[in-house]
Amino acid sequence: MAWMSNQTPRGMTRRHFMQHAAGASALASTSLALGHSLYAHADELRANHKSAILLWMGGGPSTIDLWDLKPGMATGGPFQPISTTGDMQICEHLPQIAKQMHNLSIVRSMSTREADHDRGRYYMHTGFVPNPNIEHPSYGSVVAHELMAGRHDLQIPPFISVGGASEGPGFLGMAWAPFSVSSDGRIRNLEMTLDDTRLRQRMKTLELIETGFIGQQRGPAAEDHQKILKKTFDLMSSQQMEAFKVDQESESAKQRYGDTAFGRGCLMARRLVEVGVPFIEVDLGGWDNHNGIHNTLSTGLLPTLDQAMSALVEDLEQRQRLKDTVIIWMGEFGRTPIINANAGRDHWARCWSVVVGGGDLKGGLAVGATDAEGRQATSEPYSAEDLMATVCHGLGISLETTYQSKNGRPMKIANGGKLIRELMS
Repeated sequence: MAWMSNQTPRGMTRRHFMQHAAGASALASTSLALGHSLYAHADELRANHKSAILLWMGGGPSTIDLWDLKPGMATGGPFQPISTTGDMQICEHLPQIAKQMHNLSIVRSMSTREADHDRGRYYMHTGFVPNPNIEHPSYGSVVAHELMAGRHDLQIPPFISVGGASEGPGFLGMAWAPFSVSSDGRIRNLEMTLDDTRLRQRMKTLELIETGFIGQQRGPAAEDHQKILKKTFDLMSSQQMEAFKVDQESESAKQRYGDTAFGRGCLMARRLVEVGVPFIEVDLGGWDNHNGIHNTLSTGLLPTLDQAMSALVEDLEQRQRLKDTVIIWMGEFGRTPIINANAGRDHWARCWSVVVGGGDLKGGLAVGATDAEGRQATSEPYSAEDLMATVCHGLGISLETTYQSKNGRPMKIANGGKLIRELMS
């Protein structure tokens, strides 16, 4: 399985992948009828399958204004807290999410060291600081790798990034790279036509040629090429491609999620979970609010987040998928308690919040605490490694799992992070 994003390991690019997709498409001549509906075999596909959905808030969201408010303090800003269905209060501009907080928990004592966007993004996606000598796998690749063990039913990529590129698969290899799609489900160069019999004959001939070339032991490139082409063909001919088509949803469903890229992305995530995709990342950028932060949040980002995230959690619960799906909401860091001269907040990694729920994790809790002004954690601090160890546990993935990097170094899953015990069921 080899799936490309804009951020892939050296030696393989999205352009390379798309060239193969276009090449396969050129072999064909008449349209493919997918026939059966997305859910024709839904029960079979999703039986005992677990998934994770990462809602990625690129730019560094101001969690002091969302999940850990400081009303009445000079650092607190204008937003007021409201009660929820869980044991916590959150921002007044998230009223629909407030109704779903019995399913979600807030970890308020995240404390990390990377306050640079690129380094923080890498760290929160992998549990490692960037190292020029090694490419670490993203958590999406790790989770997909573990949850696909023993499965042969999934024909579409096991790690899908919606609305933006994710981090790459590192030393796990391109079989576990994120596959990027737009929130409307369009995938360039895969809208193809084919004559099934002729294409299969040509693919078989090409496979014989490539197998012979691989047998000459000229390195891994030929084998990777063969895997890419096979998966490209499987993808183009799979009924599971219907999961990307959010326009097939009812108007009421689309309205519930919101007519935004993020809303459509969350709706797609739910559909992908229902066909058994192990890891989906949905991007909502725009959180680098150094200027005019509270107007930006209240009039744009928070209404968009509130509508889409609440609909996703509610849908998963009603469809009895939340118990098998872990949701993670996070960015690369938080933002300063101090409101700057431009009415914005700057980067702050010392203490901030993430939100998790679903799977075997407890909902309705506020774990950890910060001081009265939100300047530092006053309870046990948690890292990216701790968060992902907890997510893995919530998905039933063993924390004893160990990988070996290309230089032979053993690496424990989640970089050996500790469990956030309060969230354990």
